[in-house]
Amino acid sequence: MVYVNNLPSILWELLFENNQKGEARKWRVLGQEQDGSMLFTWIHICAENPVPASRIGIYSHQNNTLKTVYCFDNIVNTIQASVNADQTLLAFVTKDVEINENVENDPENTKIDMYKAYIVEINTKEKRQIHYLNIARSKQIMVQFLYRKQRKIADRNSREKLVFFIHQEVVLLYNFELTRNLEEDSDWILDKDIISSECLARAFIWAQWDPIHQSLFYIHFRKPVKSLVEGEESDKNAEDIRSSPTLSGLQFHDDLPHETVLNIPLNLPQLPHAGVKPCGIYADDVIPLRIHDCSLDLYIASDPRGIVCICHHYLYEPLESITVGQKEPTFSGNNQIGTVHLAYSITLLHHGCVLHCVVPRIKWTDAKAIRPTFSLYGDHHMIVFVPGLFTHLLDIGTSHEPMCHIVTSPCIVPCIGGGGGGTGLDTQYHIVPLINYGKNVGINLINLDLVELNVTTSQLIETFKSDSSADNKIAILHYLLVHQSEFDSVGELITILADKPIPLTMTKVLKEFLIAGAYATSLRNLPQDALQLVHLLPISTMTSSKDVEVKINKNIQVKLTHEVLWNTAMMLLSPQQRIVPYRGDMWTRLWEQLSNISKGRQRFKTSQVSDKLIISLVCYQPEALSRCSTPLSPGGASLVGSTSFGEIASSLGQSRKYADSLPFYEIETCTASKQEHVISVNLRELSMHLLKQTAGTTATGSTTISFGMKGMWQTQQTPMHVHAVATRYVAAQLEMSKLLCHLLCRSVGIQSRNDSEKGFLLIDQLDDQTKYILFTLLERYYLCVESLAFPLPQGFNSFFAFLGYRVLSFSMFMQYVKRNVFELQVDVMKIIMADISDTKEGMARKLKLLSLLPRSRAKRLLSQWSHPIALMIRAREHALNVLSGVEGQQPRPHSLQRTKTNQLGLAAFPSADRLSPLDTFLDLLTAKASLTDLDFGLLIEATIASTEEFL
Repeated sequence: MVYVNNLPSILWELLFENNQKGEARKWRVLGQEQDGSMLFTWIHICAENPVPASRIGIYSHQNNTLKTVYCFDNIVNTIQASVNADQTLLAFVTKDVEINENVENDPENTKIDMYKAYIVEINTKEKRQIHYLNIARSKQIMVQFLYRKQRKIADRNSREKLVFFIHQEVVLLYNFELTRNLEEDSDWILDKDIISSECLARAFIWAQWDPIHQSLFYIHFRKPVKSLVEGEESDKNAEDIRSSPTLSGLQFHDDLPHETVLNIPLNLPQLPHAGVKPCGIYADDVIPLRIHDCSLDLYIASDPRGIVCICHHYLYEPLESITVGQKEPTFSGNNQIGTVHLAYSITLLHHGCVLHCVVPRIKWTDAKAIRPTFSLYGDHHMIVFVPGLFTHLLDIGTSHEPMCHIVTSPCIVPCIGGGGGGTGLDTQYHIVPLINYGKNVGINLINLDLVELNVTTSQLIETFKSDSSADNKIAILHYLLVHQSEFDSVGELITILADKPIPLTMTKVLKEFLIAGAYATSLRNLPQDALQLVHLLPISTMTSSKDVEVKINKNIQVKLTHEVLWNTAMMLLSPQQRIVPYRGDMWTRLWEQLSNISKGRQRFKTSQVSDKLIISLVCYQPEALSRCSTPLSPGGASLVGSTSFGEIASSLGQSRKYADSLPFYEIETCTASKQEHVISVNLRELSMHLLKQTAGTTATGSTTISFGMKGMWQTQQTPMHVHAVATRYVAAQLEMSKLLCHLLCRSVGIQSRNDSEKGFLLIDQLDDQTKYILFTLLERYYLCVESLAFPLPQGFNSFFAFLGYRVLSFSMFMQYVKRNVFELQVDVMKIIMADISDTKEGMARKLKLLSLLPRSRAKRLLSQWSHPIALMIRAREHALNVLSGVEGQQPRPHSLQRTKTNQLGLAAFPSADRLSPLDTFLDLLTAKASLTDLDFGLLIEATIASTEEFL
């Protein structure tokens, strides 16, 4: 949160520029209109006339002007005001202390606050008389002009509408007539004889005016519908049937009658019940314009895209200290220290759910002064600023479910004196957001300081570094990847995470990096008509139904829970029921958002691929596959039309520049790698999921066209759109996998360059501590990638296996191999076989490794192993094939056979009767196969080698 400026200082400079010299003090904001202009009152003392008097002015931030619209003759306690669109009429409300005439009925209150409303003509050549609306109440009164289209220059008459609020009584709509004489170029004059009014609502307990959308929200009590079922008891006590609080919404139009677009029963904590006496204490909130007493602190934030959030702030005591019938905290029993629970709930109508946030054990003296700030932040978030405690960044956008919420430390706002931020629990802030006043700018109503409601990247990085909550780390990483696209900052977070690789929470955060990063990367360069399919892609590892608990420090703990509403769309006026059917506004977009939720479309889950890979990898044989049959083969089929994978990957953004900086060579010796197999399964499963979840797709690939709710032609998805989204997402999976591997290796100081060593030589150059840290990081990385069924970079398996061979003991290394963590490719087996000495222990280790390899891979390695043990194994394999009837090709002479000048034959092991065991065995083989199929040299040399002791 950034300090902008002090508004009274700006206003005083404007007064000085307008030659209104003197002294101006006690500035007070009276309201804000639709165009962003703000109304102020202040006490002005002129140099010529030392008598102080109140003035009302309109400040325009866009034009940087302050226009004085009315000057009183004395000091008037004006608390709220509103001006019409042409600034010809000013309505304002005063609040004065008067003697209670009904002292007998209320002897405790001898003095009461009395609200009165007035209206006056402005922009006139002479000072006009103030018109009293003849209404005075001890209950809160507020006024607000409706905005309409600009009147024409030739108009002689004009009608203005004023919404008049009386708390607990009525909402009225006044109609005023203005006339003027065009021939004399006279000002607009109010016709006092033509004033009419109509009732909009009765007996409301809370109301709020939305100036942007010209909407009115109010809460009233509605009796439940009586049952007409016969036989039901009719003599029930009337007190058992309570009226339920209901939130209603009125939408006003320029030239049409208003309409009720919303009726939602509320079930919020500590809502006042029907018949409960109001507290009678008013805060007089004018930005936004709200009419309520201290019994209900509610605020509604809305956005033209169809976002409606109901924010409710309240306090309650811990359960163990509650006394039946207690109204005020007494802090008896177990609650001796005087603490309460500070809580707020945010009802997201556009998602059909409620987010409950509780901060337990806050001192009552501090909690009663806290006024949280609720403001829409950017396109996808709501910022909740709780002074002195924390800042909450809630994910409430329409692009995906609300699930990744961030809790950070409280932002520092300059003190009232302007001397820097305060310490401790400072509650001298009541910040409200302003409309059409820059980006995320709010005003502190206590001292009229302008502040920027902002959560900086540096603040998020500090929270990520100091917080131990995995959910908060995941939310911060998700925010920077999906909503901010700050890859450099994300790289810094991964480096921070790699400093402590042992906790298992690291794996959860790395999974979020892969899922959120793949989603964000795949959005780039997609066709505009295929963007609707991205709502079916996985976006986060978090779920909206998961409870979140974050500790800010030792004393402050934030608990967030999620609750689903039932059938929210039934409480909203459908587009065809509107006065102008299918008119595009906030309410039709809200209806469309709820309709999309009701369709029940499911996002793609990586577990769908993981389940398939469990089965398919059992029979996976890389040596038997062809490269041209896999989708990302370097010479095989391209992903999108004639576009190669390299072109697609290069268009995916910043992640591509990291993919070429891996500490190993991206090559594998097998004809079809496991990477390509995983990619092909991902591509197939994702394409099928998109096709099943997309309605209106035909088998021939044509586009289904329908007349949509918005009154425009809408095209639905075709198989080509599905193919484009699926291929880009799969390509993004591989790129994010490479990027994460690069970031983890970079965090331990490994910077791969063209002139530096890579692969096995790089591992041998590292010291033991760096090897161990790198192995721990890559082990976490491997677990994340495998569990999410993401593809690993080519060459990683061999690099990871050799690193594990250097770091782990041989027995532990064998456990990793047996559990399929290490994949022993030919390249890594060659260097491991060469590294193991030919001692008895070394020979036993080599045989154990060979026994775990596939038959074809083991045969290739045996043929390159110039050792008698290899001869014996190959000879046994050869004899087994002959005796089992397997017909092989013409055997090629083995390496030892080529070194002999004479052919060894039946003369081996001579005896008197020429019937040695070898002779008998060779006779048996010749009976099973022809002489051309037998490798006599291999068999005889293996027999000779078997007489020596090698093991």
